[in-house]
Order: sequence, then structure tokens, then C-alpha cells
Amino acid sequence: MSQQVAAPKERYIPNGLKFAFGGLSGMAATCVVQPLDLIKTRMQLSGGGRTSFAVAGEILAREGFFSLYAGLSAGLLRQATYTTTRLGIYNWLFDSYKERNAGAAPGFGTKTLLGVTAGSVGAFVGTPAEVALIRMTADGRLPMEQRRNYKNVLDALLRIIREEGVLKLWRGATPTVGRAMVVNAAQLSTYSQAREVFVKYVPDGIFLHFCASMVSGLVTTIASMPVDIIKTRIQNAAKGQSQMAVVTSLLKNEGVLSLWKGFLPYYARLGPHTVLTFIFLEQMNTAFFKYT
Repeated sequence: MSQQVAAPKERYIPNGLKFAFGGLSGMAATCVVQPLDLIKTRMQLSGGGRTSFAVAGEILAREGFFSLYAGLSAGLLRQATYTTTRLGIYNWLFDSYKERNAGAAPGFGTKTLLGVTAGSVGAFVGTPAEVALIRMTADGRLPMEQRRNYKNVLDALLRIIREEGVLKLWRGATPTVGRAMVVNAAQLSTYSQAREVFVKYVPDGIFLHFCASMVSGLVTTIASMPVDIIKTRIQNAAKGQSQMAVVTSLLKNEGVLSLWKGFLPYYARLGPHTVLTFIFLEQMNTAFFKYT
């Protein structure tokens, strides 16, 4: 009588590495797209109807090429906190679901819920770095006498605490968490879903990750831009200005369509950032299973 051989147990990446891979992939992607993030922020803060190319040209003419990387230290800290947390928690929850359900992947609705959960926790952890990033990337558009002139992200955080109080590090935390819930519900769930659809037609590899990421980036851009613009305006608002006053002024003076202002640089930044983040993450995951 032949003995039945048990199927090999599915391997999972240790939880600590899930968080580390998530943060490192986000930081690597940020090094590439930081100039697009700066242009996006400047467009969201400006009241005029200038194009992204006009804004980029003005930055280069007035501040020089390297100013496109203003706030990079804050951007990296944001990825080290926000992306480490959100991707780590999402992958942990995703694998936990599969373990409890005999290896079956969660459905789209469950993926969306996992994304919302991971994004909200990650956003709260990453809000201080987000506040520093917005202020550092916006500084160059202010008159010289009004600039904050933060030396780096640590200087920004310490000065905010000293000059405005520690709670100001979480200024705009509500729209930041709201944006992250929308972003991650769209980004993580649509990436997972698109990957499952495309893998039937495209071999597993970088091109598959690219296709799934571009779909994910487009859906995420459309869904998240309004809350992102509101978050940006609140975090860069003058001291003493209420969040409701910022939102009311934006809608009254610039109209509802201003909530999608800077769509091109936003997608040009979010699309490649999504693509690069997931490609780096997938390569790290592949290397882990190959070499361990």
C-alpha cells in the first residue's frame, strides 16, 4: 500500500522582515520620485492654475536643481515609519488570513478591509514625518522672511515641538489617516487583485508587478487626491488657523475641482512610487525564499 506524501507546508516571511522589507522598498522608491512629490506639494499649495511644467521650471530657475530634493530626509523618515508599518501590517494580516483558511487568499472586500486597517495605523505613526515633509517641501515658495529654513527632518521635528508644542506633530492627523485609509484600501487591494488577474496572462516577474502597480496607482490617485489636498493645506496652514477654516476657504475660493489640482504630478509621482515600491518589495520577497 503506497504511503501518501503530505504536501509541503506553505512558507511565510517572518513578521519582522515583512516590516523591514516594506520600509526599505518605500524608501528606495522615494529616492527616485522625491522631485515629483515636491512639485505636487507646490501645486496643491498654490492658488493659480499653473501647469506642473511651469511649477517645475520656476523651482529650477529660482532655487536650483538640488532644491527638487528638499525634504528628502523627511520623505525617507515618512517611509521608514508609515510604509514600514502599513506594508508590514498588511502582509502580516494577509498571511494570517491564509494560514487560518487553508491557504486560500482573501477576497477583494477582505483585502480592502486589511488595507484600511494597515493604512490607518501606518498613517498615525507617520504623521510627524508627514508634517515635516510638507513644510520642508513648501518652504521654498515662501518669501525669505517667512521661511522656516529647517536644516533637516530632525531639526524640523525638534523646532515644531519647541515652538508649537508636541501635539502639533500630529497636526492634520485626521485627514492624514483618512487619506491613508483611502489610499491603502485602493492601492493594496487593487494591487493584490490586479496581480491575481494578470498572472493568468503574464508570467510572474517584474512586468507582472509593473502592470498590477500601474492599475493600482491610477485607481489610488483618483480616489485619494481630494483628501490629500485637504491634508496638505491643513498641515501647511498658519498657526492658529482651524482645520474647518482651511477647508472652507479652499472650496469657496478655488471650487470643488481644485480637489484634483495637480493630478498629473500626483499620478506621475504615485504611479512610479507604487510601481517601484512593489517591485522592490517583490524582489526582496523572492530573494528571501530563494536564499533561505
